[in-house]
Amino acid sequence: MASVHPFRAVRPPQDKVAQVSSPPYDVMNSQEARDMATDNPLSFLHVSRPEIDLPEDTDIHSPQVYDKAAENYCKLIQAAPLEQDDADSFYIYRIQMPMPDGRAHTQTGIAAAASVDEYDAGTIRKHEKTRPDKEDDRTRHLLALRAQTGPVFLTYRADHRIDTLAEAVVIGAPVYDLTAPDGTRHQVWRTTDTDGIKRAFEAVPMLYIADGHHRAASAARARAALRDANANHTGDEDYNRFLTVIFPDDQMQILPYNRAVKDLGGNSAEDFLQLVGEHFTVTEGESEPREGELCAMYLNGKWYGLTSNASAPDASQDAAASLLISRLQEELLSPLLGITDVRTDKRIDFIGGIRGTRELVRLVDSGKAAVAFSVRATTVDDLLRVSDANQIMPPKSTWFEPKLRDGLLIHKI
Repeated sequence: MASVHPFRAVRPPQDKVAQVSSPPYDVMNSQEARDMATDNPLSFLHVSRPEIDLPEDTDIHSPQVYDKAAENYCKLIQAAPLEQDDADSFYIYRIQMPMPDGRAHTQTGIAAAASVDEYDAGTIRKHEKTRPDKEDDRTRHLLALRAQTGPVFLTYRADHRIDTLAEAVVIGAPVYDLTAPDGTRHQVWRTTDTDGIKRAFEAVPMLYIADGHHRAASAARARAALRDANANHTGDEDYNRFLTVIFPDDQMQILPYNRAVKDLGGNSAEDFLQLVGEHFTVTEGESEPREGELCAMYLNGKWYGLTSNASAPDASQDAAASLLISRLQEELLSPLLGITDVRTDKRIDFIGGIRGTRELVRLVDSGKAAVAFSVRATTVDDLLRVSDANQIMPPKSTWFEPKLRDGLLIHKI
């Protein structure tokens, strides 16, 4: 049973939403955020990446950064202005993203407040380890603002009853309808008729984190701090819940998360190709792996298809080890290139999303990388299977598109 709660969102007015909303804080660096927010004092990046309003040499984890976030948030509340809805509501969030092949990908989810208790108990399942430094950052940011400003991206095994309830809401006029600079359309509807959606989710056995593990972990840590400081804690305070958008699994889209490596571990291109051939069947290939191939490899101006000579792990026995991205790590990157920990090894870069294989070619042809690997995307079924097994996916296994916008809906705590 999934507990989802309506909430009273703090949000910008319709005529300012395009100026206020921004990409998620963690898909850019500080300089990119500065560039995006230039000449836009209402950009939510002034809140989510407040270091852009401080000297460039400022430590992004220093106390003044979180003080600046709180200051900028208060300014934005007045300037936009941001206002809180007058009644508990669910929000239907639809995203339509143009794809390079000309089609449009659409997914429709429910913006709600999920239970921190269920996160702590593991009934909101995870598939990724979190880093303490990133948890610290988002926890301090959340406590400085007393608000959750970017949603955790959740999924569940689709239930047509929830789809039907969402569709009944979207026949009306949306409160927001904006097209972001990347061409993605974001529409939001509000409903105060919340009982049906709440009851429908009670029949959903499990929720799964798709994206936003650090935001979820920081919500749990902030709740613990606020609970300990509240002598009258009841368990019904807003800090016991965290901001989410929940999409059915059959509408989700995961794009490939490819790899590029800066050197060949001391080998020439010819020697490395020979070394790979001792472990894989190598054929001249294409940029996308063909059926049965572990991956496609771009080396010295050519694409090769690699079919493993090793037996594939049994997915029913070890869901994580059976992933193509896990096998690439265990069968090639670690033994042949000496990359044993992709979290810390500076020789490897990760290329996800719609940049696709053209970016791999560019990196290798420019000399910024020596070899690149194109892997088929991890599937949503893979994610659910690994999560249900209480296992952890390798780092950089899933790239979800489209991305949710920060600053559209804020959960005040």
